[in-house]
Amino acid sequence: MNTIIQNNYTKCSNFDFLCDYNIAVLIPCYNEEITIGRVVRDFRDCLPEANIYVYDNNSTDRTIEFAQNAGAIVHSEPMQGKGCVIRRMFADIEADIYLLVDGDATYEVQAATKMLGMAVTQNLDMVTGLRVTDRQNAYRSGHVLGNKAFTSLVQYMFGRGSKDIFSGYRVFSRRFVKSFPALSSGFEIETEFTVHALTLLMPIDDVETVYVERPEGSCSKLNTYQDGFRILRVIITLLRRERPLLFFGVIGACFLLSGMGLGFPVLAEFMKTGLVPRLPTAVLATGFITLAALSFCCGQVVDGIATARLEMRRLSYLSYMPPRR
Repeated sequence: MNTIIQNNYTKCSNFDFLCDYNIAVLIPCYNEEITIGRVVRDFRDCLPEANIYVYDNNSTDRTIEFAQNAGAIVHSEPMQGKGCVIRRMFADIEADIYLLVDGDATYEVQAATKMLGMAVTQNLDMVTGLRVTDRQNAYRSGHVLGNKAFTSLVQYMFGRGSKDIFSGYRVFSRRFVKSFPALSSGFEIETEFTVHALTLLMPIDDVETVYVERPEGSCSKLNTYQDGFRILRVIITLLRRERPLLFFGVIGACFLLSGMGLGFPVLAEFMKTGLVPRLPTAVLATGFITLAALSFCCGQVVDGIATARLEMRRLSYLSYMPPRR
């Protein structure tokens, strides 16, 4: 794996034109004293002209001290959650290009210049580090399965985008960052990145990056099941907000099928005998059909509102110029 990466990825010095841009490296942190110093130093060596920002999220260890000693610009965010930290970073920091990376030393630093170079030369608004590993401890099979399932779900609902929607290694343009609503508070923020890009039809791409396990003594903050349910809830919420016609249409179709299933036998009996022997069933079927009609109407109304909101967000996005060589 390491040999392949050395052959495939270009050294940092081959991207000297990046020095013409104001690059901000964003590192959200919570209890990462074991790795944060190494991460900051590695990115300072690879991107010497970049500003390295570490935002601490109520760490109880020496994360702040080690980040400062390594040369990072350190700030604190009291609201707990990765989404809260990223929202604060995006609001506070001004730059031409933003590189977001976790502070756990699991991502390949050398891939940063290729991601940044691709974003600049191709005018991309988001480049995602597609995690590639052959180490069992780095990317557990359950997480791989969950990632594929959620990625497929997002692609089905919103269109084909990144192949790794949960990657914490990304490059953003200024216009992406400043038009991003950042509504999530936790790890589900990474799903929101992809949906935001797909909804506004932004140019995006992926770059394969080596992914390794955390160093000994470093613990993941991800709760597989709890965060999984939160991510699913966010996907459903985003579907309702961004694709209301589809969301309410599915609900309406369920009500319609239920009403038809209950109503057809009653209707058949009425056509045959002129009687309605199962009045409660007839009333229930009528209720389901009514709810189906209301759902379809709600979908139409909310879809018009969503379209207007989308147009305003698109105009906001276009008000920022992309970085150009």
